[in-house]
Amino acid sequence: MTRLCTTEGLTEDQSEILKAVRAFVDKEIIPVANELEHADEYPTDIIEGLKELGVFGLMIPEEYGGLGESLLTYALCVEEIARGWMSVSGVINTHFIVAYMLMQHGTEEQKQKYLPKMAVGDVRGAFSMSEPGLGSDVSAISTKATKADDGSYEITGQKMWLTNGATSTLVACLVKTDEGSDSVYKNMTTFLIEKEAGFGETAQGVTVPGKIDKMGYKGVETTELVLEGHKISADQILGGEPGKGFFHMMDGVEVGRVNVAARACGLAWRGFELAVEYAQQRKTFGKIIADHQAVLFRLAEMATKVEVAHTMMVRAARLKDKGERMDVEAGMAKMVASEYANEVVEDAFRIHGGYGYSKEYEIERLMREVKFMLIGEGTSDIQKMIIGRQLLKEYKI
Repeated sequence: MTRLCTTEGLTEDQSEILKAVRAFVDKEIIPVANELEHADEYPTDIIEGLKELGVFGLMIPEEYGGLGESLLTYALCVEEIARGWMSVSGVINTHFIVAYMLMQHGTEEQKQKYLPKMAVGDVRGAFSMSEPGLGSDVSAISTKATKADDGSYEITGQKMWLTNGATSTLVACLVKTDEGSDSVYKNMTTFLIEKEAGFGETAQGVTVPGKIDKMGYKGVETTELVLEGHKISADQILGGEPGKGFFHMMDGVEVGRVNVAARACGLAWRGFELAVEYAQQRKTFGKIIADHQAVLFRLAEMATKVEVAHTMMVRAARLKDKGERMDVEAGMAKMVASEYANEVVEDAFRIHGGYGYSKEYEIERLMREVKFMLIGEGTSDIQKMIIGRQLLKEYKI
């Protein structure tokens, strides 16, 4: 399909970056994705290749060793990567959010310390907000940082659902602090926790248990993070000022929603590719199934959904790049892209018939992976709440 909203307005550098990533996906990811996913094996060689392409530093400014590209460029690259294997885009996603939060809110010392190493993938980021006892209710966070007499802090608690939990060496972790505010949202602080890669006790008072076994989203590890009296200096507070953590995290989640929308677009795109290819090979009743009106109509609807989701994702990214508010647009893009991706992949599965249920076929993997898009960075119900509340403000009578 010709994707005008992708190609229009891109610079020569953006087009070349996108072309290089697409070629890498076709050559290095798609041929091995099923094998690695079924083995739940970390894609080490793929990650090394993406490091060489500069993907880990796409949005990091050139002064810190990155490429200094836009959110749009990043999102289009993520869409390509997710088209190859969604799990790989997950490795990039959490790293990107941490780097973005540092760029937007970190002190100059924190930027100098971490961003150059993050740009080349030597320091890998993980994003930690959720806990075992909460979902979207961030105010219910119980992990606590207690301030000591010397100005340092001691963190105790349990965090949940860390992508890159083991391979990361820097975790942006949201915890409760007592800053004396009446608002619970002003009593949260983001700490930059350093640790070693791996499982077990990876730093004093920091333990990463084994991988959480998941239905899909395999290859990349998802873990818990247990903090037991972890001592950390005040210098590791993002931005240097306690009590700002909730707002830092929400800023990260907003661009993260564009990221998840891009990942969902990549899955939908791949689902459509597999379906339209199979429909032109498989024959029933003496003709290819693409010639049956029911299948032809389904393909038409799938292609339309792929384009609609992609267009909304691009629009949200462009708004952010202009410096405009885009919480509603990001929520809309995430909701539409995830729901349409689920529908497109399921339709591709139906077109494959019985073969779609076989692990020999790629669509089986996509069926398991796409479900994560429905809950990552907030469910569709959460997006509807965000969108609806803002609409009531704009159209208040």
